[in-house]
Amino acid sequence: MAISLHSVTNRMENLIVIGKIGAPHGIRGEVRIIPLTDFPDRFDALKKVYLDETTTLEIAAVKHNKQFVIMKFKGLDDREALVPLNGKLIQVKRADVPPLAEGEYYTFDILGLDVYDENNACLGQIKEILKTGSNDVYVVGQKGDAKQILVPALKKVVTEIDLAAKRMTVILPEEME
Repeated sequence: MAISLHSVTNRMENLIVIGKIGAPHGIRGEVRIIPLTDFPDRFDALKKVYLDETTTLEIAAVKHNKQFVIMKFKGLDDREALVPLNGKLIQVKRADVPPLAEGEYYTFDILGLDVYDENNACLGQIKEILKTGSNDVYVVGQKGDAKQILVPALKKVVTEIDLAAKRMTVILPEEME
């Protein structure tokens, strides 16, 4: 079960965070974007991005520079116009997120799922996803409870993910019970 950080979600259900605006780049109105996605090539096809539900920026040009994406927005033609944008998150509509292969899920779809064991006992909700290299690990906890369960994102442990029902079913190894 390959689960990786493809995007981060914001609190508004229909916008997905894909990057963070950094410092201006040069003097011609370009800005550095820190990608917050496993798909940095997605920036190449973008025509517009959102800062929030009502603020849209049209994209004039995109290029890649080391770990950054360099972006030029239409109508923002000098460094000074970009300074107020520093630190803002850029987002795309959820409907514009590329589809994944069967058995792969976006982080924003997994976070918040209710987790049940094979006996239908609720273990809590997924609060965080840890990247360990070999496989992700879901941090499951009850609201207000400091106790957490770490669930490896492995097919033998995670037996079902039902996004429509906002539910995950797991079989915990004996040493975790």
